[in-house]
Amino acid sequence: MKEAFEMLQQITTQLYEECDNSWTRFMQFREQQYEPDFFDEVRPYANQIHELLNEWQQLAEQFIVEYHPKYVHIVQINNAAEQIDQFVVQSFYIKTSKKRLYQSIQAAKYTCETLLSAMREVVDES
Repeated sequence: MKEAFEMLQQITTQLYEECDNSWTRFMQFREQQYEPDFFDEVRPYANQIHELLNEWQQLAEQFIVEYHPKYVHIVQINNAAEQIDQFVVQSFYIKTSKKRLYQSIQAAKYTCETLLSAMREVVDES
């Protein structure tokens, strides 16, 4: 379980960083009025994140089932994964609603932070 724990921590951190990366990408593309090619840029990147999210969901679910963290639930992980999956794609397009994108990113970041905090508590208790 230690390997899975470390992998979960690493992927959660990576997804947290992806939240910031998505916002930065959106703002840059918006400023430059850049429209990416879906098949060359958006789809390969989104597929990569999608695979990462699938692994994250499985590892997070194992963690939740094993440690029963007080403030992290499977439904939150599933919702965050869905949000990240969506806003990663949306961040490539300048016509995306800025407010909605920002709110989705903040919600996903909060879930990542909460999960990382719960993981730190498990480490501190052992």
